Amino acid sequence: MKKKIGFFVGSLRKDSYSKIIAHALSSLFPKEYEPVFVDLHELEMYNQDFDDERTPPAAWTKFREEVKSLSGLVFITPEYNRSVPGVLKNALDVGSRPYGQSVWDGKPGLVVSVSPGALSAFGANHHLRQSLVFLNVPTLQQPEAYIGNVVNLINEDGTIAENTMSFFKTIVDAYLVFLEKNS
Repeated sequence: MKKKIGFFVGSLRKDSYSKIIAHALSSLFPKEYEPVFVDLHELEMYNQDFDDERTPPAAWTKFREEVKSLSGLVFITPEYNRSVPGVLKNALDVGSRPYGQSVWDGKPGLVVSVSPGALSAFGANHHLRQSLVFLNVPTLQQPEAYIGNVVNLINEDGTIAENTMSFFKTIVDAYLVFLEKNS
């Protein structure tokens, strides 16, 4: 049975750089893994009242069940105002509740930050890691995956430059070793 690896992209923009990078990374997973792109578009903002009243929105229930079925987690995030985009933070909040029923617990994670700028979304990468520590998501530490100046890494046809794909392969290979050690 294939291990499902969830991809969580922190940008909703249809042609986002984060989505391009996520698809490139997912293409490097061997056939015994199934990359699953988890849709964050429909997740209503977290409001504890829905859990307290046992009336969570259908999108929350679907999301929580989908994340429960995953063996690993790959987060690809841009940086908004030196932090994680709201859609990604909301997904973490929805999946972590109700208290004591987090769907994230113990699942090995990978954080990749993407930016057209030189800082490589460093702030978002580390803010996301801070939340993942609390959620008990062990996260690959090395190699670090800060993808800066992303516009220079994408060819005119939308593919990723070959030397960059080689770097992505080192990230994926390290993550798979980490995933297997922590599963």
